[in-house]
Amino acid sequence: MTLRNKSAFTLIEIMLVVIIIGILAAMVVPNMAGRGEQARVAAARADIDANLTSALDLYELDNGQYPTTEQGLRALLEKPSSAPVSWNGPYLKKKRIPLDPWGREYRYVAPGTHNTEEFDLFSYGQDGVEGKDDITNWGADSSG
Repeated sequence: MTLRNKSAFTLIEIMLVVIIIGILAAMVVPNMAGRGEQARVAAARADIDANLTSALDLYELDNGQYPTTEQGLRALLEKPSSAPVSWNGPYLKKKRIPLDPWGREYRYVAPGTHNTEEFDLFSYGQDGVEGKDDITNWGADSSG
């Protein structure tokens, strides 16, 4: 009787590999759930606290005041008809007003209701309506 070289996996070996992959997936998947929403909130926070606020601050530095609510964020790209003479825009590098991570426009009010000396800048978050999940440039959840 001759012995042959064994070159295939046995059923037990395959089952062990599947079980190990299943255990790893069971540990990783729960950690990944919800990260997409956290990333969207972080992106909105970056736009509000850094990108748009910096552009608005440059506009204010050139013009002595922030754009009015009526002029809105569009004033960062196009000189408003009622703009002061010192407009040196566009103030946004990408030459477009970014949308929030949920595909909606950021809200801008100047002078602000919460920031009466400056402006209120916010996103209504995932649900698109005013509520606890809003990302704002005021309050406890804000650095601005």
